[in-house]
Amino acid sequence: MYWTEFFTVALIHLLAVASPGPDFAIVVRESVAFGRRAGIFTALGVGVGIFVHVAYSLLGIGLIVSQSIVLFNALKWLAAAYLLYIGIKALRAKPADSTRVELSAEQAQRSARAAFTTGFVTNGLNPKATLFFLSLFTVVINPHTPLTVQAGYGLYLALATALWFCLVAMLFSQQRVRSGFARMGHWFDRLMGAVLVALGVKLAFSELR
Repeated sequence: MYWTEFFTVALIHLLAVASPGPDFAIVVRESVAFGRRAGIFTALGVGVGIFVHVAYSLLGIGLIVSQSIVLFNALKWLAAAYLLYIGIKALRAKPADSTRVELSAEQAQRSARAAFTTGFVTNGLNPKATLFFLSLFTVVINPHTPLTVQAGYGLYLALATALWFCLVAMLFSQQRVRSGFARMGHWFDRLMGAVLVALGVKLAFSELR
């Protein structure tokens, strides 16, 4: 009975998740810098972050946030500050000793908890995701659709997001890819830092519409 609605939700989500943004940038950076394990845990953190948006959408809190400029701006500035913090740290990356590039690439460590938290916070604080899920749960999904079905949509969205970014992590954590990036590691860090800073600045100057 709800298959048409589900496929509509799935298609819109696919188009949204495939668009490069903070989630994509952070998963790529973690995967290249720290390897597949860190990249996958970052992807899982992004996926679990989806539950935050689903939860307040089902509770109607997202509508309150969307109607309050103060709350929206607070969330926006918090997310922008986090992206700027990560980006500026990456921009300050220094060249590695050429004789230790391969060794450092192999020994780089990142705890699963830290990687997961990075992905979770990046997605959970994104106010653009707030507006996306608000529009999804108020415009696309019929308000008369049972909450259990809507929760099922939310579960799918979280799993699909995690799966997509796990694939991204697996691609960018391949040894050949990492080795290539390792040889110009500080430039890659600076490039990703510039991307994250640009996303942070863009987010900071975005307006509630």
